[in-house]
Amino acid sequence: MDCEVRIRLLDDKGKPFMGIGPVWLLERIRELKSISAAARDMRLSYPKALRMLRCLEEGLGYPVVNRRKGGAAHGGAELTPEGIAFLATYEQFRASVSVYANARFRRSFPGLSD
Repeated sequence: MDCEVRIRLLDDKGKPFMGIGPVWLLERIRELKSISAAARDMRLSYPKALRMLRCLEEGLGYPVVNRRKGGAAHGGAELTPEGIAFLATYEQFRASVSVYANARFRRSFPGLSD
């Protein structure tokens, strides 16, 4: 048995702006090169995806996605270098917290973690 750790980043007012949803969205944008395709793949509305990105970018204070207007033939999106670095750092942080939490769980609940 293990424990699962969920991490959310909060802005100065305590409002969450980063968690697993934005992680999945950024990963899908990176792969599909499109916000609308990423939203469809995740079964999110396009406006919801845009709100998630706006909230994330406001929380971080910098853009994480470059958007290109132009429709299906010429438009698209890609992560900014800062977005790529942030996503990698966030994932490394999440993984290290998970390793720590599971080790602590095993020490705290030895009968459950066998």
